[in-house]
Amino acid sequence: MAARIIVLFNLKPGQSVADYEAWAKAKDLPTVNGLGSVAGFEVFRSAGLLMGEGKPPYEYVEIIDVADMDKFGADVSTPTMEAIAAEFGAFADAVFIMTEKLDWKA
Repeated sequence: MAARIIVLFNLKPGQSVADYEAWAKAKDLPTVNGLGSVAGFEVFRSAGLLMGEGKPPYEYVEIIDVADMDKFGADVSTPTMEAIAAEFGAFADAVFIMTEKLDWKA
């Protein structure tokens, strides 16, 4: 079963943008994109609000397109991914949202 996971997060106090982004580019993005269960993984930095003033409530957004949730469960249970998850957890406070696509074509 395919799924899309949306991750919204802010860096924890004391974490540097430069350090997080260097880690994401060097470790997180290549590792997660290398999982057999993942069809695609992207990280986005919030650039602003489309309407209104102020700053977005989240600094970053991740989109994980999972090709197979059963395989994904096994993939994220490996020591490599457990280490990546721990490193990510040291950088960020995140909300992981499972999504379902609305079919608008009848």
